[in-house]
Amino acid sequence: MSRLAFRRPALAVTAPLPLPVSLAAIALLLTACGTERPDAGHSGASAPAPSASTTQVDDPGKDGVRVTSLTLPPASPSPTGGPFPSADRLGSDSGISAAYEVTNHGAGALTYTVIFTFMSGDGGAMANQTVTVRDVGPGKTVRGTVLAGALPPTTPRVTQAKVLEVTKVPAGEAPAEAGTCPASGIRVSADQGDAAMGLRVVGLRLDNCGTRPYTVKGYPLLELLDEDREPVDGIEILDGSGEITTGAGPDEPPRHITLAPGESATAGLVWRNTTESGTPVNVPYVQVRAKAGADPVTVTPKLDLGTTGKLGVRPWGKAGR
Repeated sequence: MSRLAFRRPALAVTAPLPLPVSLAAIALLLTACGTERPDAGHSGASAPAPSASTTQVDDPGKDGVRVTSLTLPPASPSPTGGPFPSADRLGSDSGISAAYEVTNHGAGALTYTVIFTFMSGDGGAMANQTVTVRDVGPGKTVRGTVLAGALPPTTPRVTQAKVLEVTKVPAGEAPAEAGTCPASGIRVSADQGDAAMGLRVVGLRLDNCGTRPYTVKGYPLLELLDEDREPVDGIEILDGSGEITTGAGPDEPPRHITLAPGESATAGLVWRNTTESGTPVNVPYVQVRAKAGADPVTVTPKLDLGTTGKLGVRPWGKAGR
């Protein structure tokens, strides 16, 4: 018998399947073979991330400034066991903020400088932030938000915020904002001061930010003002600091100083906070004129003059000399 007699017909290889295969059957077949989604056994929707919480604050405030709400990020356990905001990492923003409002109850436009403090549950200060709110018109309210900034991971959880301190000056006498130049072309400012063993020194700075030379001679002209920005009596303003101290070095003699555009001059306020008999005098505001006829600028060096009754003034000298 020949081998060819037992060969299957070629058509048998390409014959159609007896029944059509449905999509449902294919899906069932794939499932049976172990096909699985990466999220098998879990819900298709991921859990929403915890959101920050905002709490309204009933704060009477101070001098027309009050905190209205506090926003905190969700808490997470700290390495030491105490809760702190999960965004609190050294060098990054904590995610903590406070909304505030400033209302001017006065008769003229004011510029406010406000120190806000963020506190833990026991009242400890975790962060202080300073905000300047400019040109608030009489009867007007300005709203804003202040950030607590970066906090170390071990900082106790912030639970409250309040107004710590407010100073306010006539808007036209406020020190110019950094990077801006008044119409006069002259910018006057005060530094944060230095204190050692009862001796206080605050520096005054005069910047010629205009386009023309500016000349001063001698000493800045000062008027000392109380909390209501009324003149303070009974304080002797001295030319030079020799009667206050000799430890800070001698004063330069007063001379004509001409500042080209971009140049600066410095002067200084020197006093002691000694308190003996009598009532201590505190001067929160000082109105400064670079020279006679110059526009006044009101700075806030917070002079704690004690009972000395004296304030020494160093003359203008070109900065960098």
